[in-house]
Amino acid sequence: MEKILNYINGELLEPSNRSYFENYNPSNGSVYSWVPDSDESDIKLAVGAAKEAFKSWSKTPKQERSNLLLKLADAIEENSEELIRAESRDNGKTETQARNVDIPRASTNLRFFATAILHDHSELHEMDGDALNYTSRQAIGVAACISPWNLPLYLLTWKIAPALATGNTVVAKPSEITPMTAFLLSKICIEIGFPKGVLNIVHGYGSKVGDPLTTHPDTPIISFTGGTQTGKHIAALTAPMFKKTSLELGGKNPNIVFADADFNQAIDMAAKAAFSNQGQICLCGSRLFIQKEIYHSFKDAFVQKVSALKVGDPKANENDLGAMVSETHMKKVLGKIEEAKKLGGKILIGGERAILGGELRNGYYIRPTVIEGLSNDCTINQEEIFGPVVCLIPFETEEEVIEMANATKYGLSASIFTENIGRGHRVAANIDAGIVWINTWITRDLRIPFGGMKQSGLGREGGFKSLQFFTEPKNVCVKI
Repeated sequence: MEKILNYINGELLEPSNRSYFENYNPSNGSVYSWVPDSDESDIKLAVGAAKEAFKSWSKTPKQERSNLLLKLADAIEENSEELIRAESRDNGKTETQARNVDIPRASTNLRFFATAILHDHSELHEMDGDALNYTSRQAIGVAACISPWNLPLYLLTWKIAPALATGNTVVAKPSEITPMTAFLLSKICIEIGFPKGVLNIVHGYGSKVGDPLTTHPDTPIISFTGGTQTGKHIAALTAPMFKKTSLELGGKNPNIVFADADFNQAIDMAAKAAFSNQGQICLCGSRLFIQKEIYHSFKDAFVQKVSALKVGDPKANENDLGAMVSETHMKKVLGKIEEAKKLGGKILIGGERAILGGELRNGYYIRPTVIEGLSNDCTINQEEIFGPVVCLIPFETEEEVIEMANATKYGLSASIFTENIGRGHRVAANIDAGIVWINTWITRDLRIPFGGMKQSGLGREGGFKSLQFFTEPKNVCVKI
């Protein structure tokens, strides 16, 4: 089996302790590679390399940094088929999802930020002819970038692209559950001659790699995407160190369908929002609020739509859902479904593990699940399940649905479906969420600020917000 290696100072290295752990293929439950069980010594080595590289990289002209990132984007596209297969095998998602979303977005992230730095501007404030103030932005140092398992290469590049573009160097920690495409990215960097030490990737568990990385005195900036509990842990560790931190955390996102909505569009989007990537996207609409006038007809049509979704081999183009990312996570989601039943929830469809035949019989599959009859304040509708599970909740008025939508500790995203544009704006204005879509879901513009309210996160990234996050402003006053 292949050994995944750390990427430090331009070289592929074994962990210092020569220790590894197993990496599973979710589609069939088999071990297929080994992941470095890295520790603090590997982080020290990587941070040291990044700190040294920062001396030259931060002074590298923008155009040169841009050209190198565009070269990396080109190389990702040239190796896209290998990356697609690797992402699917490592994560369990369908190759169709990886081909249409994950891998193209990885190169797009790099292209966007590589060119964005060429169009930035400085602020100037004149003081009635007595003095001029200009504000520049400068790179900070070594950025600690920690990415999750649900969109592995997509979200890794979302972090490293703006960090590198603005002149920082990076030590990245991919999820230990899905390390393969980050490893392939390391190989690509070596093949194209990417500058040594500018990007470093260390694999391993959060407690042994993530903690030393975020608390290292030479990582002044942290970008993390993952669960709220882990975000709280990072915040508690780093707050006394006054590090610049961006935390993109969980969500329990409402999808609100009014009676006047485009019925077929709302059905299609509700299914997409609930079950894309097996429901393993922080933006998934796991609480589906339906106005009472159309509740029964919408429910019937939605269940029919879901019944047509195919769960199966991630390699097969005809399948809509692949495997869950791990056996542990599959059991967690199945446990939540059983909890929903005990709370009085009615399973309209799904609610069980999907057992496939042949070599996939041990894979981690769950049938898309629709539940009704649960109160909005029960644990199932309050906690992030992060799987192919959606709960239907009827409502009567705008005021009622706004109150229910906001009645969680999360505030990441929301979707509103209505043909009354005034209502759409009105409800959007009153929803506690960092991102609100009207008559769509996950339509993404890379220029917009991305992040959540309440326990869905801290700070905003995306577009020039990312460029600002990964730099510090400096005002210079010149007396005339």
